[in-house]
Amino acid sequence: MRIAYYPGCIAQESAKELDMATRWVCKNLGIELVEFPNFSCCGSGFIDEANEVLNIAINARNLAIAEKAGLDVLTICSTCQGMLTLAKVRMQDPKVKARVDAALKPIGIEYRGTVQVKHLLKVLTEDIGLPAVKAKVRRPLHGMKVGAFYGCHLLRPADEMQSESGEEPRSFEDLLAAIGATPVDYRGRVMCCGFPIQFVKPATASAIAGRQILDAKAHGADAMATPCPLCHLSLDAYQNKAAKEVRAPLDMPIFHLPQVVALALGASPEELGLSRHLVRTDGALAKVNASAPA
Repeated sequence: MRIAYYPGCIAQESAKELDMATRWVCKNLGIELVEFPNFSCCGSGFIDEANEVLNIAINARNLAIAEKAGLDVLTICSTCQGMLTLAKVRMQDPKVKARVDAALKPIGIEYRGTVQVKHLLKVLTEDIGLPAVKAKVRRPLHGMKVGAFYGCHLLRPADEMQSESGEEPRSFEDLLAAIGATPVDYRGRVMCCGFPIQFVKPATASAIAGRQILDAKAHGADAMATPCPLCHLSLDAYQNKAAKEVRAPLDMPIFHLPQVVALALGASPEELGLSRHLVRTDGALAKVNASAPA
């Protein structure tokens, strides 16, 4: 499988371990990542709130670059997935398309609307397929109870994202089961992580994150895993603040989707940059080691 790689901003800067894990997983599953250094930020949280048409144009440009190369786009960020997908939907409006086409024409970019945007979760569960992923497992995550945390933009708005149920999704849990982990069901798995308001109302944002972690913990999770780098930051990097807001110890290891998959496929913690996490993952990994046959 050959696909245009759209890593997003976070995985290229403050959370490079997410990019490391993605590359490891894709290499070991036969997914060829084609890189385009001229991809731009998806604009979420900034440009999209200030100028919707400009934000659509930025993402239509990204899509057109991959489209010209005859490739679909792979994302590892729920927010990037949302922005790129919503741009495709908005471009179906003739008035919007006319304005965006006019903005792209001077730079020699033409968007035709043939490219598909696929999050890594969907690629693994549908394109590669759970049986093929399971066949590659070398270190089953037996003994580790993992709470999937979908976040917002991968599931909603459901009609435009053409996603699974925004209330009762199962794809991440199915993937976790395929790699040997025990999925944990809890209400917070489809709720917001709080990141969108972290820089406006940090106390509220941290309280939101803290509640989701407490929910997962109350249902027996040893760790949480998310398909979104922004959720990863909110749940891991800001977890100390979240603990203060909910007035409870959390100590919840947070994995990004490709990290937890790569662990099952045999990657070492060093190859996945787990030491970069603010919350140590040793406790969750010890669950797997303890369950391994002597």
